[in-house]
Amino acid sequence: MFRRTFWFTTGVAAGVWATTKVNRKLKQLTPESLAATAANKAIEAGHRLKDRAVGFALDVRANMAQREAELEDALGLHADPELPPTRRYAVIENRNKPKTYVIDNTTYSYNRNEDH
Repeated sequence: MFRRTFWFTTGVAAGVWATTKVNRKLKQLTPESLAATAANKAIEAGHRLKDRAVGFALDVRANMAQREAELEDALGLHADPELPPTRRYAVIENRNKPKTYVIDNTTYSYNRNEDH
């Protein structure tokens, strides 16, 4: 009798285990679950791609700075060149005298104070 009880219990446990396993697999194969899984994998792939792109950009920037330093050393450009002082050109004009223009032998002044 003990033998029958053992095999009956083993069969019930195997049936429960198999049913649970099949139900989990069926839930994984529903369209909603498949869409969620695909979305999660796409997000993970996007993060990996972004991390690689950022790493690549940082590598390019570091190598660019290194190459610029090498070129500056080769050309002797690391010292700041002495630039001549900036020049300012002053326009000399008499601001007190109004500008007058001759049109058809008539003199017109743009000084508004003369009209009053």
